[in-house]
Amino acid sequence: MNTPLIELRDISRTYRNGELATTVLTDVSLSIQPGEFVAIMGASGSGKSTLMNILGCLDKPSTGQYLFQGRDIAQLDKDALASLRRETFGFIFQSYNLIPSASATENVEVPAIYAGMPREARHRRAERLLTELGLGERLRNRPSQLSGGQQQRVSIARALMNDARVLLADEPTGALDSQSGKDVLALLKQLHERGKTVIVITHDPKVAAHADRLIEIADGQIIADSGSRSEQPAAPQSPAEEHPIRGLLGDTLEAVRMALRALRANLFRTVLTLLGIVIGVASVVVMLAVGNGAQKEVVDRISAMGTNLLLVRPGAPNTRRSVDGSTNTLMPEDAELVAQVDNVRAAVPEMSGRATLRFGNTDYQTSVTATSPDLPLARSWPVANGVFLDQQDNARYAAVTVLGQTVVNNLFGDQDPLGDYVLINNVPFQVIGVMSERGATPWGSDQDDVVLVPLNTGSLRLIGQRHLNTITVMVDDLGLADQTQEAVRQTLIQAHAGVEDFQIRNMASLIDNVAQTQNTFTVLLGSIAAISLLVGGIGVMNIMLVNVTERTREIGIRMATGARTRNILQQFIVEAMVVSAIGGALGVLFGLAFAAGLQALGTAIQFTSGPVILAFACAFATGLIFGFMPARKAAHLDPVVALNAD
Repeated sequence: MNTPLIELRDISRTYRNGELATTVLTDVSLSIQPGEFVAIMGASGSGKSTLMNILGCLDKPSTGQYLFQGRDIAQLDKDALASLRRETFGFIFQSYNLIPSASATENVEVPAIYAGMPREARHRRAERLLTELGLGERLRNRPSQLSGGQQQRVSIARALMNDARVLLADEPTGALDSQSGKDVLALLKQLHERGKTVIVITHDPKVAAHADRLIEIADGQIIADSGSRSEQPAAPQSPAEEHPIRGLLGDTLEAVRMALRALRANLFRTVLTLLGIVIGVASVVVMLAVGNGAQKEVVDRISAMGTNLLLVRPGAPNTRRSVDGSTNTLMPEDAELVAQVDNVRAAVPEMSGRATLRFGNTDYQTSVTATSPDLPLARSWPVANGVFLDQQDNARYAAVTVLGQTVVNNLFGDQDPLGDYVLINNVPFQVIGVMSERGATPWGSDQDDVVLVPLNTGSLRLIGQRHLNTITVMVDDLGLADQTQEAVRQTLIQAHAGVEDFQIRNMASLIDNVAQTQNTFTVLLGSIAAISLLVGGIGVMNIMLVNVTERTREIGIRMATGARTRNILQQFIVEAMVVSAIGGALGVLFGLAFAAGLQALGTAIQFTSGPVILAFACAFATGLIFGFMPARKAAHLDPVVALNAD
């Protein structure tokens, strides 16, 4: 006697629910040879479906031994059992167990997907099987568009997709009309004649009569076994078609296709899930663009004032200017000394005060700055019209002035001010130039709201002081700025009898500090936006958990047709990642569009690839992270429990 294809030795199956134990099978022993047509018949609740689940490796016995071709099934792990179901068994269920969102062809292709058959090859085979079963005109129909008999034929085609050696049919005619039932039984008979081992589970003696061997079961025990009616050896089984095996890329692409189909089947819920990701990604893109734009604008404004500048101001370091003026220690002579230091291109003395200007019947209050001719050079601030102050103006205490654009607009409007006289604190000054428009400083003051006069003239006739408010030092070689700063410091300490009653600020260092502050601000904005992305990720996880719950039967179907743990895990992770990727792409587009709108309204925006890549990568990672737990839950479902889910 050859080794049996299937051999059960004293199999028992007990289900436990807390302390409650229900025994469904008790000491069942049987053997089935290759090529047999066996009917297992019993009343409802007799344990025949449980026996079928054990035979098909969907369930495991509580006790006893199941040998398949002499190999103990108990020694196989979950993926090895999936491989056995995929390559050896084909299931024909009473309730058909077709995937509702898939067409007839796609349903038939499922086992071949997990067998690694290329898409075109399995597509051709599925269509050929359906055509042979009389469904050539129903290839694109979904289960809801098929009759019960047609759905059962699709189920049979699916069982044959991987050329299964053993067909397990659970009440194959139970939900069919008489004619459809006869057709299905005829098909099973034909398949048996082609060498398939057919095991039919039924309660109907008429169905059991088509089998060559009848096994009766009652109360979980075999009570009768007729043995095979045929003395003839089984017909040889037709060899399975050979197909190249699809690689990892093919598996991933197939998972993406299934994910898109599943998401399309629940379009409204998918849109709501996408919305959370879109808002999160768009927030990251917009807020980082705003933060980077604000940083660039502030740094540019400071840079426009000159990055190669040292600002020398009165007062010892870390002290405030006193009320009695004791910190007013910088004098014009200090600027002359600083100008002689190596690597100093210009040293511009500045003193300032408030003044009232009058032209015609218009009065205007603004600030007056008394300075030297080097100010346009040091500040990179050219004259727009006319000329700037020169050394002769300073030497002869000339009553001439150069106006900022804001002053010109308020006093002269559209009139050209060159050559006209304005009263500054009731002293007439001739306008010889107009500065180019500069805009606001990073701290908000208007740089164009200023009147510039010669240093000596302003000191004597307008401001009434000799001490300076600032000495602006222009460094020639920025690489030597630190050394030059120290040289200026030592020069002034020596001139002030060893007392450091001044402080020096390096504009390059100021820019670095401002940039760091703005970076912190940008990170803060990005963190706030990331919270939106996190909320979107939680939404993805919730939806995927709902998906797993709603599609539990589909998961069972896939496991019954040979899906490994990693296949189920991959499918649901890919679904979450596809949602996140689509949401990320839409979020990036909406974020860029919104940021462009803000830019059109005057908000400082800086578009860079970094925030876009970061936001999209975060969305993708969100799908991976938040999709893992639902996917893991799906991958570890019990096949029998999943198949019986409502």
